[in-house]
Amino acid sequence: MPNYPSSIKSKLPKVGTTIFTVMSQLAHENKAINLSQGFPDFDSSAELIGLVNGAMKKGLNQYAPMAGVMTLREQIAKKTLSLYGTEYHPESEITITSGATQAIYTAIASVIREGDEVIIFTPAYDCYEPAIELNGGKTLFVQMFAPTYKIDWEQVKKLITQRTKMIIINTPHNPTGTVLEEEDMLALEKIISDTDIVLLSDEVYEHIIFDGKQHQSVSKFPGLAERSFIISSFGKTFHNTGWKMGYCLAPKNLMVEFRKAHQFIVFSANTPVQHGLAEYLKNEKNYLGLNDFYQKKRDLFNSLVKDSRFEILPSSGTYFQLLSYKNITDMSDTDYAIELTKKHKIASIPISVFYHQKVDQNILRFCMAKKEETLQQAAEILNKV
Repeated sequence: MPNYPSSIKSKLPKVGTTIFTVMSQLAHENKAINLSQGFPDFDSSAELIGLVNGAMKKGLNQYAPMAGVMTLREQIAKKTLSLYGTEYHPESEITITSGATQAIYTAIASVIREGDEVIIFTPAYDCYEPAIELNGGKTLFVQMFAPTYKIDWEQVKKLITQRTKMIIINTPHNPTGTVLEEEDMLALEKIISDTDIVLLSDEVYEHIIFDGKQHQSVSKFPGLAERSFIISSFGKTFHNTGWKMGYCLAPKNLMVEFRKAHQFIVFSANTPVQHGLAEYLKNEKNYLGLNDFYQKKRDLFNSLVKDSRFEILPSSGTYFQLLSYKNITDMSDTDYAIELTKKHKIASIPISVFYHQKVDQNILRFCMAKKEETLQQAAEILNKV
């Protein structure tokens, strides 16, 4: 069939199939253990599934309000106030979204115009830059490097101009598993205090943080909260990424703009799931125990591979663990990830793909949101490499 119209020019000419799709497909083809794409191989809570099913049976299956079911927004407001001491009004400052990726895109679409500059930190989750480009913005990159992946705030300061419209941060950080400390947030607050810069804070792993560290939500810092979209994810928290449920917090003036875009991108999110989540959130134990739950998995995985030839870069949050293979081979991380999948039957994600200008430090990302037996099988393979 002819390719018409032939005049169509791609708005994302550099974008192909995501690395997550590529590696998951490779894992499937080679019957490999898939520690590449970030999703659990265990079930979500039976109680939560029952609550959602109950909402369906009650007939709560039509469009939800554009901003989300009010009872869910109220529970999110209570949770945020309890954890971070900041009050968001459920009527005007909280919106339920069809996953965090939609929320991120909507936040960018609501404020970024042609020629606006947006600063992101690489290695970065792969949805930021395309969303900026699709909305006419220009992405500026601050690179972070192993083993600490610390942000150079002096470099950030030098990049800011009158065209800088937004800065995007992510903590706990995917793909590195690092977390921003209070000193980072204070440095950022100082840098943007006398500007009109909007902050987008990707906090989807807010409940997965280890070793007694505290999640430094943007909402805890008044000088940041007043200019920030904060994005979170129910899928990451409650082991059901396929439900694609997230939310956005923002002060009213920003949320007004967010909802203008939101209503035409997706309008509203899944109704019975929202009702189920609203009930499930009433018990704070359903999310406050997540740190210990995933730290046990991290500790198990790391204890099983500590005597391998891989070097562990300890994760402080998320459900990802980085391993360096610098003592094994000098192959590129993309080539080595493919070799591990095909030859050794274990799939991972190469870190270099998260950089704008390729930085290859011989590091791979492994997802540890798996059953114990899956992690044990994976470790057996890695110990033989």
